[in-house]
Formats: sequence, C-alpha cells, structure tokens
Amino acid sequence: MEKTRTETSLLPKRSFAVKVDQYEVRIGTGEKLSVIAGPCVVEEEEMMMTTARTLVDICEKADVGLIFKSSYEKDNRGSEKNWRGPLAIDGLKMLAKIRKEFGIPVLSDIHRQEDVEMSAEYLDVLQIPAYLCQQTSLVLACGNTGRAINVKKGQFLAPENMSSAVSKLHSVGNKNILLTERGACFGYNRLVADMRSIPVMQSLGVPVVFDATHVVRLYGISSADPAGGEPRYVPHLTLAAVAAGADALFLETHPDPMKAKCDAASQLNLKHFESMIQMAVNVRKAIGTPENVGQIKPL
Repeated sequence: MEKTRTETSLLPKRSFAVKVDQYEVRIGTGEKLSVIAGPCVVEEEEMMMTTARTLVDICEKADVGLIFKSSYEKDNRGSEKNWRGPLAIDGLKMLAKIRKEFGIPVLSDIHRQEDVEMSAEYLDVLQIPAYLCQQTSLVLACGNTGRAINVKKGQFLAPENMSSAVSKLHSVGNKNILLTERGACFGYNRLVADMRSIPVMQSLGVPVVFDATHVVRLYGISSADPAGGEPRYVPHLTLAAVAAGADALFLETHPDPMKAKCDAASQLNLKHFESMIQMAVNVRKAIGTPENVGQIKPL
C-alpha cells in the first residue's frame, strides 16, 4: 500500500524592512502583521495630521507595523476635471512633515520617471502603480534609488507574471520589495480577488500585501458617487486575505470618506480602522504564520 504523504506548500524566505530613526517596519517570514494605510490622496494638513496620529495610536496599541500612505498625485483619473492632488512639491513636503512628526515611514505613488529622483528624497517607500507595473524604465529608475519598493500588481496580470517586476528590480540590485494584490479584471468595471495570488506571489521570494480598498472600487462610476464602491466588503476581503497568509495589508482610510477628493466611495472610514485591524490581528493569531496555511497534514 502506498504510504500516506504530507503535501506541503513551502514558501521561500521573504524579507522587507524600512526604518525611520528607531522605528522599523519588518514584513515577511517570521514577522508580525503590518499595514500600509492613509488617505488615498494628500489633502489639507489638519486632516492628514489627524489621520496619521490616529493610525499611529491604533497600530501601536495593536502591535502592528505602520507605513503611512498617501498619493501626492493621482494621475489615473476618470476625467481631466477630477482633482489630481497637490502634485509633487507640496504633496511630498506634507508626507515629509508626517514622517518627521510621527517618526514613521511614508509611501506614495510614482507615475513618471522624471519624478523618481525627487520623490526618493522625501519617501521611504516608492510605490509603482498597478497600471505601470510593467513600465520598465519606471521600475528600473525606482529600483536604482535604493529605496524600498512596493509594486502593485496590474489588474491585467496573472500573479506569476509579477516575476517580471521582481526580476527588473533585482537586476539593479534592489531586493527590498513588496508586491501588492489589488484585484483582477472581471468583466469591464469590476474587480475580483483571487486569494491564490497571495501564495503565488510569495513564491517569488517577496512579501505580499493585500489591498481590499481598491478591489471594492466599481470602475466606470465616479468615486464621488456612493455607488462607485462597496466599502462594506473591505472587512470580508481583508480578513480572507489574512487567513490566506498575506504578509501585510493595504487600507486606504479617511475620517469622512464621502468628502474625500479621490476614491471617496471605496475608502475605509477611519472610525472603523481599529476594529478592522484588531480582527485582522486575531485572524493572524489563528493561523499562526502564513507558512502554516499551505500545510496539508495527513489524516
């Protein structure tokens, strides 16, 4: 009789680290859950500082690493009339102020190669947007800065195809990389989350982040329209991703989402952030480590 075998899904070691003064966020094998969080786009200073302070307090209480995220520019808008953000100088200075005030790393999107050098002076993590994840010149330029990199997976790509972005970054000696799952195209205007993409991208040897707040966006409808997103499903997707072994979470959050200047219909209300994170921490405790999820033990 054939012996019963233990089938295992072994993940390679994954590591990512970013540090500001004495505060360090480490993501990957053997590390605690972390979160990339903040308003979709940089807005007025009072709101930004209040949000950052709230996130710092919540994450410290929950023992969760925090990278503050907000875009100084949103170039991918449905209309040329939509607000694109304060743009580079003002937006980057706002993020630098948050970094200095709270001692936490900051992240923003980079849309074009000519902005890379300037952005790297202010940011701890350079984020490559999903639509640009295959833009070789942009990926290489970001990698060459030596800054930590977060690449968002294109909605049009299979998770294994993100090996291309990883390879490009490795080619310039940058191995401090995150990959973020943010949904795949399902029809024309809707995204779905395939939880298999988490271990698939982890198998590339990099930590994987899950972004529920973009999966719930309903494209083709203005983000200022309440019908343009389904934030009520953010908890379902987020907790499913933690259960599937995500190394970190990406949550856009705002104290008054429907007044947000971008992605109003899909951001998590800041008042729900603490309970969301606590539930995520509880799920992580239940699975132990992402490595445990893929273990199939014999009866």
